[in-house]
Amino acid sequence: MLDRELALYRQLQARGVGIEFVTYGDQQDLAFASQIPGLRIRANTSNLNLSAYERKLLSEPVQADMVKSNQMAGADIAMGVARKTAAKFVARCGYLLSEFQERRYGERSREAKQARKLEEKVFSGADWITLTTAKMAEAVVQRYKVHPEKIGIIPNYVETDRFYPISEHQPTQKLRIGFVGRLDTQKNLRNLIAALVDIDVEVWLIGYGPLKEELERFAEGAVAQFKFFGNIPNHDLPRMLNQCDIFVMPSLYEGHPKALLEAMACGLPALGTRVPGIQEIITDGENGLLSEIGAVSLREAIQRLLDDAELRARLGKAGREYVQTHFALERVVDLEMDLLNRLAG
Repeated sequence: MLDRELALYRQLQARGVGIEFVTYGDQQDLAFASQIPGLRIRANTSNLNLSAYERKLLSEPVQADMVKSNQMAGADIAMGVARKTAAKFVARCGYLLSEFQERRYGERSREAKQARKLEEKVFSGADWITLTTAKMAEAVVQRYKVHPEKIGIIPNYVETDRFYPISEHQPTQKLRIGFVGRLDTQKNLRNLIAALVDIDVEVWLIGYGPLKEELERFAEGAVAQFKFFGNIPNHDLPRMLNQCDIFVMPSLYEGHPKALLEAMACGLPALGTRVPGIQEIITDGENGLLSEIGAVSLREAIQRLLDDAELRARLGKAGREYVQTHFALERVVDLEMDLLNRLAG
């Protein structure tokens, strides 16, 4: 995924922005600097334990106009680094850690309580908060009483000049369904497999996770042909997506899923579940289809797409146009530059 994440910073650097990454990796992380000429990387080259490394970060002044977290984990350290200087601190989150922990472990779990405590500390202390969706912003305002004028929306982006429809794609004998994501409980893949068990299609599951072997066993004997590809470099995804006829994201919840946006940018008709994170992207019947999370509902929606080539073509075209309009990398770079210029004065 690193190549995808670096795309934004390459564009910012081309506009005259100096960039330094502060990572939790070791000496090997320094090699990534070669992917962006002039990029500075500060890593744990002395192999300190976590607490010692964080103390070291907090004791070393940085020269920056803005310090920005990438997700909530470690954001309190980034805020501490900013407070040692005149830099503004931007708390950026692609998803709310507390919501994910609540869904995974329960609202009263230790993990959820720790996430809420961290978010309250970071959001209340930040100079600016950048979130990927308006729904997330509403949740932050309600949960932590943050003033709405302190929050901005900068969505995830897609390199639409790399993720685009390849016109020479030839239809296969069997229609092919694609999925990209981590193979874990959040992605609801058992229900996807159950929905397709007796439908004569090919299913490409791209990604890795703790449920891989379990899902492979669950798919044995199905009429549908399931292929598990493991992790694929981001630069290879456009080619693989363009060999699919439909993209399905059956998740139980999402933040602002990049995999869905990239598939839509490739012109694939997209089916997602009616859950937070997905229903903010897909408008049912306009730029994709929505279903419930259960196998029966997923099956009905998938069958509808399989049976209707005109519907697939219309939704694929509308999805591509939607991503180009709202999530193209160039638009997000403009938003990032506006924020940087405003905070830097």
